[in-house]
Amino acid sequence: MVLNKKLFDLFAHKANQVMVECLCIGLGYTSVITEDGGMGVAYTLPDKKISCSIMDDHYDFEGKPAIQLLEWINQSDSVKRSAALALINALNYDHAFSLPEDRGNTALFERFSIDQGTKVAMTGFFPPLVKLFQKKNIPLEIIDAGRGIGNKKDFYNKLKTWADVLILSSTSILNNTTEEILNNVGPRGKTVMLGPSTPMVPEAFDHLPVHMLAGTVMLDKKNALKAVRHGAGTPILKKYGRKICIKMKFAG
Repeated sequence: MVLNKKLFDLFAHKANQVMVECLCIGLGYTSVITEDGGMGVAYTLPDKKISCSIMDDHYDFEGKPAIQLLEWINQSDSVKRSAALALINALNYDHAFSLPEDRGNTALFERFSIDQGTKVAMTGFFPPLVKLFQKKNIPLEIIDAGRGIGNKKDFYNKLKTWADVLILSSTSILNNTTEEILNNVGPRGKTVMLGPSTPMVPEAFDHLPVHMLAGTVMLDKKNALKAVRHGAGTPILKKYGRKICIKMKFAG
């Protein structure tokens, strides 16, 4: 996957210079803290669990160079990829912290002029947005394998011919479907990568039709880490962070 290689290459140099201070693989999210104070989170996406272990091996990354954990971005195991993506977000913490806040997804609606006439496709079920779209009578097509919603063939057909906007969950990075999904976007479609897992790194997506990155930077690191340890999800984590966004340069 080109995206995986770009994410690795963009952070390999820093990962060689920084140590991992803490790795926490929670039931909802995974968190990494680096020795320089960076903190990143990513959704914990487990493969089918068939034993008491969620991974086939164990390695203690804490106190070790971050490059060793970064290499997991190329693994097929989705839990390992969750840990690597959380690390990438930790390595990118200072940049993410400097980005503008997108309170209430205002930038999302303004950037794509979403109104009643806008046809929206969504991968992953985002309850607050779904509720808002339904309230505004905005046409919505959703696919979410975990919830058993949607059919991939039908969804891809809608992407090619129907959708004006695609809201793409960044968990697609964890199951290696980002590029496949984006390759099915029609010529008029505009795309936003959305969710706390989103790596706010425009260079990683410059080969793909992504028009906005929308993620979260953790502000209250102590309580965010506690929430991860306690198996909390997005509704709790967002209390300890700030929504941020980047409008991609190539998108105008």
